Amino acid sequence: MRQLVAYLRVSTGTQGKSGLGIEAQREAVQRFANAENCELIGEQVEIETGKGADALDRRPQLAAALAQARKAKAAVCVAKLDRLSRDVHFISGLMAHKVPFVVAELGADADPFMLHLYAALAEKERALIAQRTRDALAAKKAQGARLGNRTNLAEAQVKGAAAMRTAADAFAANVLPIIRQIEASGIRGDRAIAAALNARGIRTARGGHWHRTTVRNLLARSNAE
Repeated sequence: MRQLVAYLRVSTGTQGKSGLGIEAQREAVQRFANAENCELIGEQVEIETGKGADALDRRPQLAAALAQARKAKAAVCVAKLDRLSRDVHFISGLMAHKVPFVVAELGADADPFMLHLYAALAEKERALIAQRTRDALAAKKAQGARLGNRTNLAEAQVKGAAAMRTAADAFAANVLPIIRQIEASGIRGDRAIAAALNARGIRTARGGHWHRTTVRNLLARSNAE
């Protein structure tokens, strides 16, 4: 029976927008394992925030998944390819670790060449969208249009605050299952939970370390929903 280490990832501020929340990814990986008669021997959950000089610098749980899979001679399984990356260079770097990757969405037969191909297509699509946006803005500016709306600052501020609340709620919804797992292991108290989150390499919504107050605030936000 093939063994798998699940890797689940969300990015701060974008959780849930595309149906790729932690629970949705977990269910997708579990369905794949059941269908392919594979055994899940571990799970690493990443709440990625900020940027690092190297991708693995800001993804300690991905590094942990690679290490666990390498030791067990298993594969790392993700729900969708973009849970790893849409960047071809990053995908190539992961392949250099000599640990096989399985993408549930693509099926068990997707080889490294296919992963590179799908990543290249996603990267090209992003570049085309960005270029079309730049071209459209440049055309409007050439026609004399004033870009940006300077008359509704108050409305923009309200929308910005609402967007920040939505992002905070989404972040809390994705971290809460991890906290419940920590509590289920026998760890209690905000300070102890904060230490456990830091030990797992999970960052706060602003990319910092957890403290007693940040855990308490997140739990309060979750309870208020």
